[in-house]
Amino acid sequence: MKRSIIAVAASILMASNLASAKPLELEDVFDLEYANQIEFSHDAELVYFVRNRMDIKTDKKVSNIWSVNVKTKQLLPVTSGVHIDYAPTLSPQGDRLAFISTRDGSSQIYVKWLSSGAVAKISNLTQSPNSLSWTPDGKSIVFSQFVPEAAKTPVSLKGKPKGATWAKPPVFIDDVFYRADGAGYSKSGFTHIFKIDANGGNAQQLTSGRFNHGGQVSFSGDGNTLYFSANRHPDYELKVINSEVYSLDMKTLEIKAVTQRVGPDRAPAVSPNGRFLAYIGYDDKRTNYENAHVYVIDLEKSESRVLTQDLDRSVESIQWDSKSRGLYYSYDSQGQTVVAHQPLNSKAKIITEQVGSVSFGRPYSGGDFDVSVKGDVAFTMADTQRPADVGVVQRGKTQRLTQLNEDALANKTLGKVEELWVKSKHDQLDIQGWIVYPPNFDQSKKYPLVLEIHGGPVANYGPHFSAEAQLFAAKGNVVLYMNPRGSDSYGKTFAQTIHHNYPSNDFDDLMTGVDEVIKKGFIDESRLFVTGGSGGGVLTAWTVGHTDRFAAAVVAKPVINWFSFVLTADFYPYFADYWFPGKPWEHTEHYMKRSPISYVGNVKTPTMLLTGDADYRTPISETEQYYQALKLQGVETAMVRIPDASHGITARPSNLMNKVAYIQWWFDKHSNK
Repeated sequence: MKRSIIAVAASILMASNLASAKPLELEDVFDLEYANQIEFSHDAELVYFVRNRMDIKTDKKVSNIWSVNVKTKQLLPVTSGVHIDYAPTLSPQGDRLAFISTRDGSSQIYVKWLSSGAVAKISNLTQSPNSLSWTPDGKSIVFSQFVPEAAKTPVSLKGKPKGATWAKPPVFIDDVFYRADGAGYSKSGFTHIFKIDANGGNAQQLTSGRFNHGGQVSFSGDGNTLYFSANRHPDYELKVINSEVYSLDMKTLEIKAVTQRVGPDRAPAVSPNGRFLAYIGYDDKRTNYENAHVYVIDLEKSESRVLTQDLDRSVESIQWDSKSRGLYYSYDSQGQTVVAHQPLNSKAKIITEQVGSVSFGRPYSGGDFDVSVKGDVAFTMADTQRPADVGVVQRGKTQRLTQLNEDALANKTLGKVEELWVKSKHDQLDIQGWIVYPPNFDQSKKYPLVLEIHGGPVANYGPHFSAEAQLFAAKGNVVLYMNPRGSDSYGKTFAQTIHHNYPSNDFDDLMTGVDEVIKKGFIDESRLFVTGGSGGGVLTAWTVGHTDRFAAAVVAKPVINWFSFVLTADFYPYFADYWFPGKPWEHTEHYMKRSPISYVGNVKTPTMLLTGDADYRTPISETEQYYQALKLQGVETAMVRIPDASHGITARPSNLMNKVAYIQWWFDKHSNK
């Protein structure tokens, strides 16, 4: 009797909670949090991480460092304040935590003494530091920093009277890379590696030359040699991914190349016993994609071998185990990020497949992990219903240590996400996707369908939390997102199907997915919509140029004309060399055959464009071309320009809200026309 009363009470409470739950709304974006930048304490009892939230007053991300106890799950703040604290890095002795903070208005290096709680700013840099690493003795911190050079001014006018007001002088540019998305027009100079005393002082520059140095570094056991990655080749500006691993003598500052091949070699990591040097790389074959593998050099014998030759996936990050017997590494597989352990002399073992993305706007894969001396793995843990928390794997068992979004999402009804596999109508190739259902979905009703296409094009979506997809679902849409051919996480052959062939049959893959969802019987075929950003914007524009089945489309930050794109994008030497068989004027027909602008005469679908006006990756001139072409063609169109936004439009929360709101407005405007 008592049990039945409890059961009835529980069911009533559950029904009450469901009745009071509401769909996700635009302003809820400011309530979301996520964890990243994982760091294990040396005793494996604490996990340090960066806790990110959105500040509604400044419309920016705010980050602080927190710790969570692995046994008790107790959360404690390590830093606080309305600013950005990031890059937590423990000293070799485990007694101090170095980090970077913007708390005084610029990015500087800070150290916290964990026993006393004392915090000190140890740098007074003129440029932002990156990639903190402690020297093995704990006395110094190594970091990278941009070193500006004097601006080039070959012409200097004379004759300006005292007190006169003349126009600003011209800006002279002769560098290959002169602007970068998210950073704007570049200043003259190079990034170098520095060392600073852990108790504060002046930083010493360790590297030299007119090359950029930075990223992950690693020390020999005695601390006398520093390993780093850089592209120090004479033609580095045009051969942009041909980096090597170098060694630097900390006493003489002499630099020597450790690797010597055509291809990117990066992320050097010395084993704890000092005998081996691991790094990530591949042989450059000028394709759109190659699997990055783990290489290991025996420093005693100067012999190198590939450790992950049998893995048909691309390795993202590596970390040695404490006994120098193997490496932990992460990679993406079928839209999910995996952490595995690869012994030096036996087969790999998967540790977890639950690594969650730290990009909560759209459902991209990725995430962070760290390994304790005991072999425990802490990682960013997320799923379709929650952004990244901190999780841990101990002795094969996985548990979630934090619940950062229960206050924001526990009373929200989110859309269920379901995996979908189809065989492409082009060649029966297996294609993976996911369906996001509206909250309180009713199989007997008819719903609009939104096809949302990922960028890249070599990237992947997966079963991860997506604020944008959930917001569309909350408005009563069924959302379909897929990984068409060319996506990574399915092996080298799958990714290379679009080599010099993009867009092409990836369009067929997407249409196969749409057809499969329609077959389920709950889609209103008069309300089919399509959108996507970057590479997804390319495919959206390609789609409306090849079919008129969609009621409306929103093309976000697209490439419309490959010819003009290669000649205006920030990373243009790479695009010309790897995405195409040659320069635009040498292969005009090929460029234009793959350009959505070539098919604008076929477009009948009402198509809106949306791009940041400070986008230098897919410059807004691409958007303007398509807008004007559609106007000339008499197609209903509109252009939405996001002020001051780069390619990463949603870096500011309100821009994510605006993006979703404008897309939904356009779809509503053309619903049932």
